[in-house]
Amino acid sequence: MSLARMLAAAVHREPEAIAVVEGERRVSYRAWWSEALRLAQGLHERGLEPGDHLVAILSNRYETTVAYWASQVLGLVFTPFNWRASGEEVAYVLEDAEARAVLYEERSRAAVEDALSRVTLGEAPMIRLDAEGPGMGYEEALAATPYGRALFADDSAVCLMLYTSGTTGRPKGVPRSHAAERIAAIGCVAQLLYRYGEVSLGVMPLFHTMGIRALLMSTFLQGRFVAMPTFDLAGVFDAIERERISALFLVPTMFHDMVHASGAAQRNLSSVRNIAYAGMSMTSALVAACVQRFKPEVFSNFYGSSEIYTFSITNDAAAKPGCAGRAGMGQTLRVVRADPDERVSPDDEVPQGETGEIIASMAALDAFAGYWKRPDADEKAIRDGWYFTGDLGRFDGDGEIHVLGRVDDMIISGGENIYAEEVEDVLAKSPLVRGVAVIGLPDERWGEAVAAFIEPAEADVSARSLDAHCLDSGLARFKRPRSYVFVRAIPRSASGKLLRRHLRTGSYEPLDGYDSNL
Repeated sequence: MSLARMLAAAVHREPEAIAVVEGERRVSYRAWWSEALRLAQGLHERGLEPGDHLVAILSNRYETTVAYWASQVLGLVFTPFNWRASGEEVAYVLEDAEARAVLYEERSRAAVEDALSRVTLGEAPMIRLDAEGPGMGYEEALAATPYGRALFADDSAVCLMLYTSGTTGRPKGVPRSHAAERIAAIGCVAQLLYRYGEVSLGVMPLFHTMGIRALLMSTFLQGRFVAMPTFDLAGVFDAIERERISALFLVPTMFHDMVHASGAAQRNLSSVRNIAYAGMSMTSALVAACVQRFKPEVFSNFYGSSEIYTFSITNDAAAKPGCAGRAGMGQTLRVVRADPDERVSPDDEVPQGETGEIIASMAALDAFAGYWKRPDADEKAIRDGWYFTGDLGRFDGDGEIHVLGRVDDMIISGGENIYAEEVEDVLAKSPLVRGVAVIGLPDERWGEAVAAFIEPAEADVSARSLDAHCLDSGLARFKRPRSYVFVRAIPRSASGKLLRRHLRTGSYEPLDGYDSNL
């Protein structure tokens, strides 16, 4: 049961049901499948074979979903990459993935042209959408007749390769098999409590595991995937009202922007019954704001990764804010001693309640087999059948996991371990704060000193007022920030993840006029 057969079954079940919506465009399952088969035939005629990488430098648009399914029909490896990436980054991916075909659009044209000046792709066809530039137009790539051969059916073959965000060095390719992807999507359906015919907002990038999961869940459930190329608040609210969107699976940054948007209270969001977040932690203040704004039937915290899709899940995020629940179906989690400089054994577990590195079993059915052409990364992350996540966490008294940040982000100040997300959670509760990020900066006396970067919500916020807030909150005195920096925006990735490394390198815009003195 390859992925292409899953879509074929949905087409047979309800061919005229609406599958994809993008703006005014509404496409049925029958028409979606027909176009995917025509693109598959066009790619087949241009020499693409099973195992070849189709690199898509595209935003969330209808044609991206068609390219995904055409790849599954032929047995290609759909390899999406960030359309906001630089030419140098695109060149790296084209070369690393050994691209056999490339799709791009006007948004990514400049980066693709720059990339082509750096690498040689030989006979690989270039296919452009809404753009002038090298290669053929998308319509030209579509064959006159649909692909008529048997659908690709090797369940163990690689069907998708996502690139990690690359917090250090070059991004790593994560190859995923048909079987792993199918199990990941079905597991997500079950564990997020999705329903048949769910209407999902497709705004998480399709080069991100959450974006691909939203697409597959929608397809498997005969749902409607409402594609949005970029996260635009007015567009999101309009789409929810117009399409009666029922499910939102987003990163906390997007929920933050939605609940704090000007005029949000006047928008009709009553159709949204199921909300879930992943990709990063959500502060308890934001959890409360989401409950108040959406009043969801289901509110899930989903903890996973590109490598192993599900680590843990809870369907009542409001009951215990910050808790990531219990291990997912078929998964086993441990917390072991955290030491980024030492090869810790999977058996070196810490007592319940203590903080360490979270590791997950590679025996899970949704696990990858290893990184693409990166034995060094495999050696670091995979040990004796366990995947070392790089995340700090602890099991609470109920046996549920709490994620406390990255091992590399742990701050050691005066010999004490301080977890950045704990301090961020306290500061985020202040009405003076719109956004916050905490890192450790070198300090001659303490080794590292806690530094807080603040997006102010009020003009009269100051370092002293935030320090008083920390004292009133009950945060241990040694965990309080020793310095504050007021910034225009906390740096984040295209998928909304906090980029702490940009704070360490000074890649942010400071704000004048705020008192940073303690």
